[in-house]
Amino acid sequence: MATKKCCNGDGEREHYAALDEFIASCSKGRDALIPVLHRAQNIFGYLPVPVQQHVAAAMGLPVSEVYGVVSFYHYFTMQPRGRHTINVCLGTACYVRGAKKVVEALCDELKIRMGETTPDRRFSLMTQRCFGACGLAPVLMIDDDVHGRVTPRKIAAILARYE
Repeated sequence: MATKKCCNGDGEREHYAALDEFIASCSKGRDALIPVLHRAQNIFGYLPVPVQQHVAAAMGLPVSEVYGVVSFYHYFTMQPRGRHTINVCLGTACYVRGAKKVVEALCDELKIRMGETTPDRRFSLMTQRCFGACGLAPVLMIDDDVHGRVTPRKIAAILARYE
């Protein structure tokens, strides 16, 4: 299922209806919370507070419990994400081979900080600890594409591939 972005108006009602249909198909109780949150994020693109409140009410759970799960797991986001997610590896091999300079170049090029999304929602910039591609260090991933031996000079050309 393709990720949709949260919107206002009629489309938002359709998103909530799709979420409610999924919740109704799930087993009741806490065991279904993570699958429901996955589906909600897939439908809305992220998990803003109103969506969390809706999930809590529909599942009969406290909002604090839903928020606790959303804020604990790295996969879930309460901020809109870009069409493309950039993850920079900051594992030991990548860090030693210049990942910090790659991060600085990305921040300069995109004019955002780590964890943010560009105003046009083209890119979101994140980090991870290790991709298991140490021989290609420093490494970054854009969506599912791995880019190895990245240098600050290569950043603009790499980003240009993603519209």
